[in-house]
Amino acid sequence: MVNLPGKVLSSERQPGAPLLVTALLPPEIQAWADALRTAHFPPERNRLRAHVTLFHALPPSVEEELIQVLKDLTRTPPAQAQVVGLLKLGKGTAIRIESPAMVECHAEIAARMHGLLTRQDAQPLRLHITIQNKVTSQEARALQAQLSPMLEPRTFRFRGFGIYAWEDGLWRPIKDLHFNR
Repeated sequence: MVNLPGKVLSSERQPGAPLLVTALLPPEIQAWADALRTAHFPPERNRLRAHVTLFHALPPSVEEELIQVLKDLTRTPPAQAQVVGLLKLGKGTAIRIESPAMVECHAEIAARMHGLLTRQDAQPLRLHITIQNKVTSQEARALQAQLSPMLEPRTFRFRGFGIYAWEDGLWRPIKDLHFNR
């Protein structure tokens, strides 16, 4: 689940909730990123676990087709990735990730969802894990100066894809699809 413990959704799924797609992190990277996010994300705004968002708002009407596209993509070996540094977000900080294989997966999904992407989702993909957001520029620069010398490259493989419904700022899990191992 992507939501932090203690954050609760109603028992019924909201009709019309947009769909999000994430690249699933392996447990060791998930734990490391969660710890950074917990330490540095403003607690009053931190409602989600660390994540790598591929799409922010697909229409709910594409759910079945989206699941099939992701099933097709997961028939391949897991997408290799590497933590390569920090990404400056202006008023936040993220961990920058490079993964040509995940970028290709994203392009395939985007091609299959052509005409349905929001402006945000049609932008070129910058893979990252946000660990701080909506702080002052000064706070963001301070964290970047603190973390930059300590951040070492880490190689990993994404586990697959997660599909969620966005409901009132929380993510309702719909389905996880895992790469063939």
